[in-house]
Amino acid sequence: MHQLSKKPVNVVWFKRDLRVAHNRALVACAAMGVPVLPLYVIEPDLWRQPDMSYRQYAFIAQCLEELREDLGALGQPLIVRVGDVETVLETLSQQFSIQHIFSHEETGNAWTYTRDKAVKSWCVRNAIQWTELWQNGVVRRLKSRNGWANNWERRMRMPAPETLSALAPIDALDIGAIPTAEQLGLKNDGCQSPQIGGRRAGIACLDSFLTKRGERYRSDMSSPLTAFEGCSRLSPYIAQGALSIQEIANATAQRQGRLNADSGPWRGSLSSFSGRLHWHCHFMQKLEDEPSLEFDEQHPAYRGIRPGTPDAHRLRAWERGETGLPFVDACMRCLHATGWMNFRMRAMLVSVASYHLWLDWRQTGHHLTRLFVDYEPGIHWPQMQMQSGTTGINTIRIYNPVKQGMDQDPDGHFVRQWIPELAVVPTAYIHHPWTWDKAATIMDKHYPLPLIDPIEAAKEARQKIWDVRKGDAYRQTAQAIQAKHGSRKSGLKMTGRRSKTKAQKPVRQLSLDLG
Repeated sequence: MHQLSKKPVNVVWFKRDLRVAHNRALVACAAMGVPVLPLYVIEPDLWRQPDMSYRQYAFIAQCLEELREDLGALGQPLIVRVGDVETVLETLSQQFSIQHIFSHEETGNAWTYTRDKAVKSWCVRNAIQWTELWQNGVVRRLKSRNGWANNWERRMRMPAPETLSALAPIDALDIGAIPTAEQLGLKNDGCQSPQIGGRRAGIACLDSFLTKRGERYRSDMSSPLTAFEGCSRLSPYIAQGALSIQEIANATAQRQGRLNADSGPWRGSLSSFSGRLHWHCHFMQKLEDEPSLEFDEQHPAYRGIRPGTPDAHRLRAWERGETGLPFVDACMRCLHATGWMNFRMRAMLVSVASYHLWLDWRQTGHHLTRLFVDYEPGIHWPQMQMQSGTTGINTIRIYNPVKQGMDQDPDGHFVRQWIPELAVVPTAYIHHPWTWDKAATIMDKHYPLPLIDPIEAAKEARQKIWDVRKGDAYRQTAQAIQAKHGSRKSGLKMTGRRSKTKAQKPVRQLSLDLG
């Protein structure tokens, strides 16, 4: 078949932008006046990577079903193919004359970064233009962080992309089945109550947060007792692009504009939430600028500080929620069952793993990626390093897991819900049951003794981390890291001293999941 006899099409390659509305790539493609072929490629090799899981795919599959329905209502349903993207495009090019490919920029893991470079080479070889458009505050090929926050604001204030009214159908094209997770070889990971995927569920979640659930967001976000209702729970919809950051930011601003003097906690809560939308993109920018953050300690002085091969017993106990530290184990078991956890508890899980158990952040980081339905590489890996003390620029924060339990679950309801083995332990001892006078009836029989003494382990870890933060060479490297990645609002000055001076005020932290 000669090239001229093939039907011309432009391809919209959907990735982390699973929506019809607020989709610049789709609008730009449709404006070209050539039939639009909306494509999603399910890549088996991607789903074999150590950071991917059954629960994530289940959420994506729900998004794809709804996206196919929404595109079908416009005239051309979503086309789904299974395989590597180059092969899929090559096969489609045998049937159609592909003129142009549109997609959104993606800050993914190293695998998708390598994949994109291969697709770029394919496009060059085949003289096909590939246009990538922004969809959040991340700036591709950023030269300096100066002015980054203002650029974020400008993007969010830009007019939203128009809503398409119709797409021309493409005849003789099999839309393809959306495979099940089992068909991809993914093992059910026991997520009992995950969030429902799809744009409609995302919009309902946004609406309920801005009008009902979010009133006490500022106070409710810290404790797992209140966070499941009080946090926005928008993170999985943002991660897969069922909702865009811009539309969430605009909806939040509109809600703030309607508040009055009698709005109570709403004003402070929405201000805090708006700030986290900024920081969502701030952390993604770090991985965009330095992809090696997925693998290598940000400050080279910390490379090799933890064993490359972690203590298998400690790692397994932490993964299963069997460390003997009740609040830590309850959070881990809850995360296994729900696929979500609020930021403070995520940070505590990482802190305990990295400091008290002295485990390598890459090993523990991959376990968490598989549990998070809302896994966002650009946030996750910089946060893993930040909470593990390897960035060289952030204040070292070692959570006391017993105190966190007493502060965030004072009556032990959360612990008893997820660790029924401790149901009979009195409230006064629920967060340190080994000190109860009847501990021998439970500890090391139905529930394990603590792997470590949390106070002593934290003391040892703090000394190891601070011992690295000495000398001019360390500080010079830290200053370079701050210049490249640091917030221009933090005012952070690296000194390497332990004292908490004004210059060492901790940088604001962002939720691993946005909240």
